[in-house]
Amino acid sequence: MEQRISLVTLGTSDVARSRAFYEALGWKVGVESGQEIAFFQVGPMVFSLWDRKQLAEESGVEDSGIWGGVTLAQNVRSPEEVDDVLDQAQAAGGTIAQPGSPMFWGGYAGTFLDPDGHPWQVAHNPSWPLGEDGSVELS
Repeated sequence: MEQRISLVTLGTSDVARSRAFYEALGWKVGVESGQEIAFFQVGPMVFSLWDRKQLAEESGVEDSGIWGGVTLAQNVRSPEEVDDVLDQAQAAGGTIAQPGSPMFWGGYAGTFLDPDGHPWQVAHNPSWPLGEDGSVELS
């Protein structure tokens, strides 16, 4: 697994309120994604806001109130690389929370939990091609 983070998603109880907060700080939405999620380009990374309950479900964690509502993500170049990284994570002591599978948004992703239970989604998103350095850019 390459040492980088492509996407940080915060689970929120009210996406519109959170989006308005970040926009009030001067952040600009990078891709118009509707009311359910907001994506912001932050340097070579993407920061997003999504419904906390949906994020917990996709990340394979139970939101008992102590989960921080954050999922880390790394975008990779192919569905096969998703499965390779999940295998590497499991071999290193991680737990597979969601095996690699086709996603409703048209890509392929899976999630592993690190030894402390922090969820990482590994995703191939054909709509977000990676630069040679692994950077992702919203277009």
